[in-house]
Amino acid sequence: MTTATLPYRVTPARVLRSEWHKFWTLRSTWITLAVTSALTAAMGAGLGAAYDGTGEGGMDTVVFVLLGTQFAQINLGVLGILATAGEYSTGQIRATMTAVPHRLPVLWSKAAVLAAVALPLTLATNLLTFPLAQSFLSGTDQAASLGDLGVLRALAGNAAGLTLLAVLALGIGALLRSVPVAIGAFIGLVMILPEVLAMLPYTVVDDAVRYFPGKALEALTTAQPLPGAASPGAALLAMVLWTTTVLAMAALVLRRRDV
Repeated sequence: MTTATLPYRVTPARVLRSEWHKFWTLRSTWITLAVTSALTAAMGAGLGAAYDGTGEGGMDTVVFVLLGTQFAQINLGVLGILATAGEYSTGQIRATMTAVPHRLPVLWSKAAVLAAVALPLTLATNLLTFPLAQSFLSGTDQAASLGDLGVLRALAGNAAGLTLLAVLALGIGALLRSVPVAIGAFIGLVMILPEVLAMLPYTVVDDAVRYFPGKALEALTTAQPLPGAASPGAALLAMVLWTTTVLAMAALVLRRRDV
């Protein structure tokens, strides 16, 4: 007597497909991604058109062009938080965990789906925004081309950093399980806490702050490394470690706490 194969057995591929479907069928996903890309490109073009060659002395040209990614940090962070904490606020998480009782494949699939969308979107947006802005910057001190030293690395580094920030926010959402609390924690960690700590008169604190996610993203976005900032390689490693640690904490809580 042979045992019949279950037609709807839970597999990693099916969990991934389910999370992909959930991600793309939410209207908020489309709106957030469209707004993120449009704001970055529009701000880059606007800054380039308005720039008269004065007032931004010493600013890295890639940082200048991609100032719009300050909004992308928040938009993608909120999107990541909604992917996890949003399910707790609606109660949909009960159905999700009933379908996938081992739980952790859900977290990994959500993170993979978000990263698979955020990375190509931000990279394509950066590759569009930079030449668009540069079309207005010819003849100024901010003029540069994609072939200049460090420019492509900085554009790709910014995309990688934004993607890791989005996944980090997803982990925070899974850890805190509340959309407003998770958004507050994300903004505090990325934008507020480093600035507060930087005011302390301790060298060791200054050294640590440069490896916080927001500061690491700045280091990844510069075509020419700035004095006192982390190197691009160290900044990327720091962001990977931040994201991995938060996801590991979220996984531990997910396994130990009732839904």
